[in-house]
Amino acid sequence: MADLDIQQLISSYRDRVRRIALFDSLYNLERKRETDLNGTKIDMKGLGLLTLLFFFEEKLMRNTKTGVKELAFFLKETTKQVYALKDETYEVLARTLIQTFRPTHGKKRSYSYFDWEEKKELTIEYSILKANNFDASANFQYYTLDEDGLEMIFATKEFYSEFQLSINQLILRKQLEKGEFKGALRQINEMRVDVESLQERITKLKHEIQRSIVSEETFERYRELLDDIYSRLEREDEEFKELRDFVKETRERLYAENIHQKEQKTYSYILKINKELEEVHYEHSQLLKQTFHLKNTTLITAQESLYYTGMQSFNFDQDIVSRIVSTPLPMDAMKGVLHPFLKIEENEFWSPLAVLAEQNIVEERDERIEYHFYEVDDGGRSDPYKRWLAEKYKELMAHFILAYEEGYGNTLSKFMDYLEKNNLESVYHKRYFYDFWIVIHQRSPIMDTDNDEENKTIFGEAFRMLGSRTLKVKETSSIIHKADSYSISEMMIELEEVEDGLF
Repeated sequence: MADLDIQQLISSYRDRVRRIALFDSLYNLERKRETDLNGTKIDMKGLGLLTLLFFFEEKLMRNTKTGVKELAFFLKETTKQVYALKDETYEVLARTLIQTFRPTHGKKRSYSYFDWEEKKELTIEYSILKANNFDASANFQYYTLDEDGLEMIFATKEFYSEFQLSINQLILRKQLEKGEFKGALRQINEMRVDVESLQERITKLKHEIQRSIVSEETFERYRELLDDIYSRLEREDEEFKELRDFVKETRERLYAENIHQKEQKTYSYILKINKELEEVHYEHSQLLKQTFHLKNTTLITAQESLYYTGMQSFNFDQDIVSRIVSTPLPMDAMKGVLHPFLKIEENEFWSPLAVLAEQNIVEERDERIEYHFYEVDDGGRSDPYKRWLAEKYKELMAHFILAYEEGYGNTLSKFMDYLEKNNLESVYHKRYFYDFWIVIHQRSPIMDTDNDEENKTIFGEAFRMLGSRTLKVKETSSIIHKADSYSISEMMIELEEVEDGLF
C-alpha cells in the first residue's frame, strides 16, 4: 500500500467520466415507458442505439439530408415485425429520440459529477447530434452525428479487446517521445495486464480446440482464427522490438548527456522502463511460441484424432461384409457399396492421333541449339564450334558494314531488310544472329583495339573489321518479329569515324 501512487491512479479521471457520460442519454431513454398498440413495452434504449447507427451510416454515405421523416421510416422498417405502431407514432418516436440526443433548447447535454482529481463538483458538456442543414421551403431540419456521437459509436464497436495491446504500444511510444517516463511506466504495467489476459484466452482456446473439433468445418474455422491471432502477435512482437530499441537509444542518449548525474530520478525511470519492457516482451514472446505450437501441433493433432475416431468407429465386417452377404443387393447398388474400396481403373492406350502431334525434329546443321550465348571474352578458340561461330560473326559484321554504307544500317530492322533484299534472310533465322546483337548492345560503344586478349575472342575478327570506326547501339521499346522462333528489340545503330588523337 505504501508503493501505491494515488495521484497517478486518479489522473485523467475527467476523461474517464466523460466516456461514461456519453451513455447517459441512452439510460434516459431506458427510463421512458412507451408501449405499442398491443401493450408491448418498446425498447427505447435499443431504439436510441439504432438511431445512432442510422445517423452513422448516413454520415458514411455522405447523405446530408437526414431528419425526422427519414429516421421514422428507418424505425418502421426495422421494427415492423416486432411492434404494432401507427405511422404517425413512428414520427413521434423519431422526434423523441432526436430531442434526447439533441435537446430542443439548443444547448449541449451536460453531466454533473464529483471530480476526485480536482476534489470538486464539475460539469461535462457533450454533443451527440448537431444540426446539419435546413430546408426553409419545407421547414425540415436535418441532423448528423457530432464528434461525441462518433466517439460513442466507436466505443460500442468491438475492437478494443483485440487491439488493446497495439493501442497501448502506440501510447507508450508517444509518452517516451514526449519524455513522460512516469506515465510510460504505468502504460507498461497496463500492457502486462493485456498480455496476461491474452494468455488466459489462448489457454481457453487450446482446450476449446481439443474439445470442439468434430468436423472439417470447425477445423478450418479454428485454423483461420489461429492464423489471425498469430499474425497479430507477430506485428505486436515487431513493435515490441522497436520499442526496446527506442528505449535503449533513449537510455544511451541520457547517459551521454550526463542525465544520470544531473537528474537521477529521470534516469532511474528509464532504467526501470527498460527492465519492465523486457519482462513484458518476454511474456509476449511466450504467447507467440504458444500460438505457433497451437497451429502446428495441437490443431493438427486434433484433426488427426478426428480422422482416427472415424476409423475406429468404422467396422468393416459389420458395415460392409454383413451388408453385402445378408442383404440381396442389385448389381448397381453393389457397385456403389464396393466403389470406395476398389482401385482406380487404369487403362493403357495409344492414340493414332499421336503421329500428328508436334515432333522434336533434329536436323544436322552447323549451328548448335544452346540455352545461353557466348560472352565476348569467352575463351577456348580451339573448339571447332567456336571457330565456326567466330567466322559467322565476322561475316555478319561484313554484311552490316556494307548495309550501313548503302543506307540500310542505321536501325536493326533496316539491316534485316537489307539481308532480305540480298536473299540473305536465312541469316536472321539463326540463333547466332540474335546473340551477336545482344552482345554488341551490351558492349556498346565498340571499336577495334590492339589488345591481344580481346583479339583472341570469338568476336575478335568481327571487331577488327571496324578499323578506325566506332559502333554505337541503343535499344528502343519496339520489338522486331522477323523470324517465327526469335524476336529482338529494335536498335538504333551508329557507325562513326574516330577523330585522330582522341584515343
